Amino acid sequence: MGQVEATTQREIAAKPEDVFDALADYSGTRAKLLPEHFSEYEVREGGDGKGTLVHWKLQATSKRVRDCLLDVDEPAEGQLVEKDRNSSMVTTWTVTPAGENRARVTVTTTWQGAGGVGGFFERTFAPKGLGRIYDAILANLAAHAEK
Repeated sequence: MGQVEATTQREIAAKPEDVFDALADYSGTRAKLLPEHFSEYEVREGGDGKGTLVHWKLQATSKRVRDCLLDVDEPAEGQLVEKDRNSSMVTTWTVTPAGENRARVTVTTTWQGAGGVGGFFERTFAPKGLGRIYDAILANLAAHAEK
């Protein structure tokens, strides 16, 4: 088993605090940002940043569906961390200034991958697939925040 990591980032023409607030709004905005890979979205506790418990199913491929139950934390300013209770998956969203009224959003997901040949393919292909999914979320976030 080895750690698998997928990272994607995007600059958005909006104030960093507005971008962060949109990402942290699990009971409103966040659900609207998700592409077709997500289903059964449900806020179970909280709904705004730290203390939120959110559920969704993530269909990364036609055969691979991950049932996610995520605890949300805000360990630092501009950072959301989603820890999956059902696996080793941890996703960190970081929003930083990137110039006047511009934000850089970086999303990194890590998890303990499988061993052997299956693990090789997971480490090779899963980050690219997850990157495409996060690119779609960040494009939707940009469209929302740049209005």
